[in-house]
Amino acid sequence: MAKLVFDPTAMPVDAVAGEAALAPALLTPDAVRARFARTLPWQPEISDEARMADPALRLRRAAVLVSLVERPGGLTVLLTKRTEHLSSHAGQVSFPGGRAEELDSSPIETALRESEEEIGLHRRHVEIIGILPEHVTISAYRVTPVVALVTPPFELIADPNEVAGIFEVPLAFLMAGANHQRRSVALPDGAGKRSFYAMPYEEYFIWGATASMLRNLYHYLRA
Repeated sequence: MAKLVFDPTAMPVDAVAGEAALAPALLTPDAVRARFARTLPWQPEISDEARMADPALRLRRAAVLVSLVERPGGLTVLLTKRTEHLSSHAGQVSFPGGRAEELDSSPIETALRESEEEIGLHRRHVEIIGILPEHVTISAYRVTPVVALVTPPFELIADPNEVAGIFEVPLAFLMAGANHQRRSVALPDGAGKRSFYAMPYEEYFIWGATASMLRNLYHYLRA
């Protein structure tokens, strides 16, 4: 399938998911840690991006670090803005992470290594608490979201070749269905449309794979 190029910020809002915001008591470090220690039934959402991925392509392994930073005002999610010159997902908001390498022993190791390389987040500040379901991207990656609690103080240094900016978003904002927009783009030749989640926050437009993984974190924590 040819690469679909469009401006996601210009796409109309078709709907808002609208589920209730998670209670503050569910969003503390202890509560999130305890949730990942339990096995409860829940249903992940499958994105249109995953449905549209070419089944003939060999999926490459990747992992991202979903960093929940312990701030005095509550947990925040650490995100990056990718540089504009990258060959894939240029300029997009993403979690730190990337492609698995042969020497990586696990998705956790990939996520930790990539986070150190991209933003200088040392693993001594990171407590891994769980893993969310894999997310298949239209660019033929099978991405494992590795969830971690991150304890300040820490110093971050962005790799200028990959990261244009580093920022944090309150977890409470992202864990509210009222902030989960559904947008869509028409596919060429009348082939229907592709829907995606977007979670605009201040000047940042969080969408696509990152928003889908956050959406599944929301489902997981509210199970």
